[in-house]
Amino acid sequence: MNNSAQCDIGFIGLGVMGKNLALNLADNGYRIACFDLDKTKIDDTIKQDKLENGSDSERIVACRSYTELLAQLKAPHLIILSVPAGGPVDHVCSHLIDAGIDADDIVVDTGNSLWTDSVEREAKYKGKFIFFSTAVSGGEVGARFGPSLMPSGDPYAWTRIEPVWQAIAAKVDAKTGKPIESSTPGKPVTEGEPCTTYIGPVGAGHYVKMVHNGIEYADMQLICEAYQMMRDGLGLTPVEIAKIFREWNQGELDSYLIEISAEVLEKVDEETQQPLVDMIMDKAGQKGTGLWTAVSALQVGSPAQTIAQAVFARSLSSLKNERVQASKVLKGPEMPSLSDAEKQDVIENLRDALYCSKICAYAQGFQLMDIASKEQNWTLDFAEIAKIWRAGCIIRAVFLQSITQAYESDETLTNLLLDPFFAEQITKYQMRWRKAIADATLMGVPCAAMSSALNYYDSYRSDILPASLLQGQRDYFGAHTFERTDKPAGKKFHIEWSQPGQPQIKIKK
Repeated sequence: MNNSAQCDIGFIGLGVMGKNLALNLADNGYRIACFDLDKTKIDDTIKQDKLENGSDSERIVACRSYTELLAQLKAPHLIILSVPAGGPVDHVCSHLIDAGIDADDIVVDTGNSLWTDSVEREAKYKGKFIFFSTAVSGGEVGARFGPSLMPSGDPYAWTRIEPVWQAIAAKVDAKTGKPIESSTPGKPVTEGEPCTTYIGPVGAGHYVKMVHNGIEYADMQLICEAYQMMRDGLGLTPVEIAKIFREWNQGELDSYLIEISAEVLEKVDEETQQPLVDMIMDKAGQKGTGLWTAVSALQVGSPAQTIAQAVFARSLSSLKNERVQASKVLKGPEMPSLSDAEKQDVIENLRDALYCSKICAYAQGFQLMDIASKEQNWTLDFAEIAKIWRAGCIIRAVFLQSITQAYESDETLTNLLLDPFFAEQITKYQMRWRKAIADATLMGVPCAAMSSALNYYDSYRSDILPASLLQGQRDYFGAHTFERTDKPAGKKFHIEWSQPGQPQIKIKK
């Protein structure tokens, strides 16, 4: 085959995300050689491309083996994987080695891999090919028309991948931070800031995506708690709540998740003609990234309780049978009878509670990335990370423009809550936040994520916490020692608590 007929990029794995990424690449002028173990997925991808671009389209070329895929590509090869995390990634890599991949070829894992697996793979395949990782956010629509991309790995590999990712990523207006939509359906957006940036060494991108998903868990749970309060506490219908969400989406809460929540609540089930949300079983699934975030926070000692509470809420939802039984035995308070004016006040409280809780959830996520960055010797640019989340990804929101500005104004910012804008926002709205949680508590409506966010805020702003008593307890039963407020930091002290008479203070060397 002559060079003009060869393909620019190899693509392996044509599931929902893979097919859409491949079509996105083709839209942006790249000729793709594709392969999947399931031949029908290859055929479906080719068929969709021809339907959208004409029967003579040769933008995507079908390959029936790894060897054929390598033969179709220009050297050095650039191969993108969109396969399930774990074993399938190594399965593909081993077959590419058998097929004759070269040491300077690049293999990019775009799956939902655990970041430590990416670190191990870079070392495992060193000398055989260059392993590079890129986390992708935005779901199937984002993959097709512009995702948020979080790449990490070998800097040389990034120089080859950067123009590709910049072409297919979502774009935002640099001044407003708002997504730029294509003026012609099906045509790529070529103007604006691309929602991708080099994150750092291999694994860093998937770590950042993991935290993104943890924040996503928290954001979704916070919205669900606001919904439950209006549904169970105020007796509003799904359509009425959808209208409120749409109103909220015109201001500071403007986000993709609020937008789709309203759409879900408006949907009518065709079979029963009831609100679809009432037909959906209240058992939440999870793929693990929220759990990974919570576990990582525990491992590095970063307080991310709102994210953890969101994970716990999904776990609790899975206990459907137990909850049904408990509802018949465990009683809550009587629901108060509220006037329309009182209901409106509760709704306004909820709006501000959601906004303040959201600030804290993001603060926890960025704080976790900061602590992990220091532990792993990464240099994460939080302004750039906030920028690439403004469009394409699931947590895209106008709110992220303010986060970008916060980190651009102060690169050494240790916590979003310390940024003047966010500090002022919580000062302005915190009493409604507190009232919303009090309302929910008195009505017996669970609001674990909102409560944890408020507790995070109140703990973070406290110059003295009861950990002094806790350290005394630890020293009493386990001789774990403590520091003193009136002595130099780092010196450890221990008291023989059970000794008769006056306790003797000892310095533990």
